[in-house]
Amino acid sequence: MKQLTLIKSKHSARKSKEDRIFDIINISVLTIIAIIVLYPLYFVVIASISNPDRIYSGDIWLLPKEITFEGYIRIFQDEMIWLGYKNTVIYTVLGTAVNVSLTLMAAYALSRKDLVGRNFFMLLFLFTMFFSGGLIPTYLVVKNLGMVNTIWAMILPKAVAVWNLIVARTFFHSNIPDELLEAAKIDGCSNTKFFMKVVLPLSKPIIAVLILFYAVGHWNSYFDALIYLNDEGLYPLQLILRNILIQNEAAANMVGDVASYAAQRRLAELIKYGVIIVAALPLLIVYPFVQKYFVKGALIGGIKG
Repeated sequence: MKQLTLIKSKHSARKSKEDRIFDIINISVLTIIAIIVLYPLYFVVIASISNPDRIYSGDIWLLPKEITFEGYIRIFQDEMIWLGYKNTVIYTVLGTAVNVSLTLMAAYALSRKDLVGRNFFMLLFLFTMFFSGGLIPTYLVVKNLGMVNTIWAMILPKAVAVWNLIVARTFFHSNIPDELLEAAKIDGCSNTKFFMKVVLPLSKPIIAVLILFYAVGHWNSYFDALIYLNDEGLYPLQLILRNILIQNEAAANMVGDVASYAAQRRLAELIKYGVIIVAALPLLIVYPFVQKYFVKGALIGGIKG
């Protein structure tokens, strides 16, 4: 008996040692990955408040030097930045509301076994994941519908993401039992009332996931605006950011009152770094609080389907 206990204790000790080694390796690898991911963002933060000359010379890599907030002052004085913020908030809120509403309704209908031809409709949705009409035909459709240079060009062409539809459909299929619908019908509940009064209150996790997925997509979107919008008054923040980083258009307007060309270039560099932080800050603040929903969304789509 003592020998058996001794063997078990040795086995536990050996297993515990292996676990400790695994934890050390795991933590070390994850720490390195975190540094690789976070350092570029940290560098942009310190570069946005440092002297650009020190950045060019390679003196700045850990702490800011010769701190200045001139770049941020110029950014917040520019009307286009605030206009871009307003447009992006409108596109994000309105677009997410449309996306989530249509996705939930379509996903619930496709999860119902009594829907005639649901596999055929699902196949049509899946087909669009692999094949599309292309950029030019899509643009012609949007143009013929009269949506070019309107906010609807930023919302309706991508009203439903097929992957999010699959995730929501899987959630409904796994978490809304048929017996619940049968009990509701016995009480005289219609399909619409069942969806509004029963399904939606039970679907708060997937609703949160869809809101996050769609909101992040709208906030970061700039390509649709680049294709469909000509009026600068409708530009989202990300497109204005692109003009600053790539074409230097907005940056040139912000530093036009500086006489020296060298000073203009230094200030333009501060503005480039600063506008990245200004554009990413809302998501950076929100994401730590909602990260668990992103993970849960991936699990919902991967467990069953």
